[in-house]
Amino acid sequence: AGMAAPRPLSRFWEWGKNIVCVGRNYADHAREMQSAVPREPVLFLKPSTAYAPEGSAILMPAYTRNLHHELELAVVMGRRGRAVPEAAAMDYVAGYALCLDMTARDVQDECKKKGLPWTLAKSFTASCPVSAFVPKEKIPDPHNLKLWLKVNGELRQEGDTASMIFSIPYLISYVSKIMTLEEGDIILTGTPKGVGPVKENDEIQAGIHGVPKVSSATPPVRLQAW
Repeated sequence: AGMAAPRPLSRFWEWGKNIVCVGRNYADHAREMQSAVPREPVLFLKPSTAYAPEGSAILMPAYTRNLHHELELAVVMGRRGRAVPEAAAMDYVAGYALCLDMTARDVQDECKKKGLPWTLAKSFTASCPVSAFVPKEKIPDPHNLKLWLKVNGELRQEGDTASMIFSIPYLISYVSKIMTLEEGDIILTGTPKGVGPVKENDEIQAGIHGVPKVSSATPPVRLQAW
């Protein structure tokens, strides 16, 4: 048998199980979606097969005609936590990454009309492109970051994590009261305004101002059909 291979947090997407996403965590995005600002977080899940690490393609499902980018700061859990108190929540964080919550907007609109879950709109293969891992020491204050996203070199999204409705400790506490979080799991903390459509062969670049590991030096992601 021997020792199990180590699971490096720097490659959490290869072994982490759970991708927990927060909908509407920036008021400006709630407004652009003509949604009410939520009183408590809206949660949905992506499967671990949604991960698309840097350099791999984002796949467009055949059933959508309106695929949108949503830029999000992801929090990577460093240990198992259940009903974590908000005051202790940051002790459970290993680091951060940038993720895209790729969303089939036309499918989501249909789901909303019918009162159905968003699984088809949000949880398809390669719907969660992910950047390199950034250890938490490199980001002393995750609520003081400026995120940006470009499509084909044109700036589409820019947002300040200071504008989050629910803070990272609050989200960790809230989510972990509902489901146990494990090492390598991530929480996507919501997208700022400026979401919009992408099409086949578009190139997406994203970054965090002042954090070189996830800056524009990263290769752009290409979209391709399933």
